[in-house]
Amino acid sequence: MQNKTTLRILEIVLGVVIGAMVTFSVVRYREKQHLYRTEMQDWQKLNLILNLVEENYVDTLDKDGMTQASITAALAKLDPHSVYLPPVELEASEQSLAGNFDGIGIQFNVPNDTAIVLEVIAGGPSEKVGLQPGDRLLKVDDLVIAGVKFPQDSMVSHIKGPSGSKVTITVKRGHDIIPFEITRGKIPVHSMDASFMIRPGVGYIRLSKFSRTTYQECHEAAMKLLEQGMDHLIFDIRDNSGGYMDQALLLSNDFLSSGDTIVYMEGKHRPKEVFKADGRGQLQSVKLSVLISENSASASEIFAGAIQDNDRGTVLGRRSFGKGLVQEPFFFTDKSGIRLTVARYYTPSGRCIQKPYGTSENYNYDIYRRYTNGEVFSEDSVKLNKEDVHHTRSGRIVYGGGGIMPDVFVPMDTTRASRFHIECNRKTTQMRFASDIFDRYTKTLASIDSYEAMDRFLDQLNIKAKFLDFARQKDGIRCTEAEWAESAPYLEPQLRALIARYSKLGDNAFYKYYLPVDDTVNKALELIS
Repeated sequence: MQNKTTLRILEIVLGVVIGAMVTFSVVRYREKQHLYRTEMQDWQKLNLILNLVEENYVDTLDKDGMTQASITAALAKLDPHSVYLPPVELEASEQSLAGNFDGIGIQFNVPNDTAIVLEVIAGGPSEKVGLQPGDRLLKVDDLVIAGVKFPQDSMVSHIKGPSGSKVTITVKRGHDIIPFEITRGKIPVHSMDASFMIRPGVGYIRLSKFSRTTYQECHEAAMKLLEQGMDHLIFDIRDNSGGYMDQALLLSNDFLSSGDTIVYMEGKHRPKEVFKADGRGQLQSVKLSVLISENSASASEIFAGAIQDNDRGTVLGRRSFGKGLVQEPFFFTDKSGIRLTVARYYTPSGRCIQKPYGTSENYNYDIYRRYTNGEVFSEDSVKLNKEDVHHTRSGRIVYGGGGIMPDVFVPMDTTRASRFHIECNRKTTQMRFASDIFDRYTKTLASIDSYEAMDRFLDQLNIKAKFLDFARQKDGIRCTEAEWAESAPYLEPQLRALIARYSKLGDNAFYKYYLPVDDTVNKALELIS
């Protein structure tokens, strides 16, 4: 009996001990969890978690992919313009604004599943070996790129390559198949699309981006226009997504007077920095009209804001994009990098024109909503922050918080969209027709180097009959006389512009022939008159 009693006591004691041990283990486990929580509140948390995953995860890890995903997700919590760029993306981004790239020196488009050379850059590798406008690109080395729906961006990446490397480009010229071995070199990238006198006294410059060479290109073009009698400049930065800020400063300086504020910047870790004109600009006496659109952003808005707030010229078009954040690049040894927003910029009147970015979805779809809400068609539909009021030098009211609102609103015109025109746009009939005309009149177009000669050629071409026949035979699109009468005022200038582009006059000819049906340009000319 005593033995049983002793055994029972031992069981109870052992149970207490084991229970205490279990409780102690649970407590220690919870303490360990708590230890992780308290130590991971600083910037080491991400590394600690990744180390835990590496030491404990069930499968093999893609550490590089996880690291990039972590960085991307972290930066996404900041603003839409703070981004991580892997090596390939960073190189492409830098190259697009650098002012030059390694390649063979051609410009082409792909109207019908085959790339056609539009321009051979003077002095470039392609010109030296004899490539010509109108050549069809069939192969890059042994890779077939014609007739196989080859993506245009992939085509570009295969043609480009390190300066000094060789590539064989096989082209079709007429009935001949010709291979050209080309040594790649440094190719200049132009940010200016066109520059010419649009009418006596009035010059026109169209700028597509703010690259490293933008100021030099625009300044030299403006000097040539001055020699041709320009006293008023229409400066077109519609759809210009921006680029290098210093180029916008230099360009603004050319038009503004000494002491005029161009822009100022300020951020939590960046003290206020004001940029003013130095008074040495050579275009201070030239009257100015600036054209903007909903896709004009960043450096474009710095320029437009400086002109508007200083009452230096008239801004026409539609409300600009609304990017008022300044990014600074940071590079890493693996050739990746981040663009981090470090400050906001403010126009001379004190406006920050950055539009709200509560969620990335709202931000990314803002332009789409402007179309659906009718803003691009009616000034009354434009949503402005009427509480963020500022004043230009002369006292005119301007608003912050959502892009540059132009002085003169020009709505998008939808009346030209006839059924026939829409069908042709859908099948890119116009571009393929222009290519077909070039094939039939290659020697004639290649010899034209003046607008007078181009006018004569286009006038005798009978574009209406040829285009309607082409649309019917190639795309099965038929057009009534009523539809042509509705479409012709807009469609015929487009056709003339696309054909003229194949001559030595290049992109200047395209804009020269197309601008007469451009509502914003016509409004600027009307105000000048």
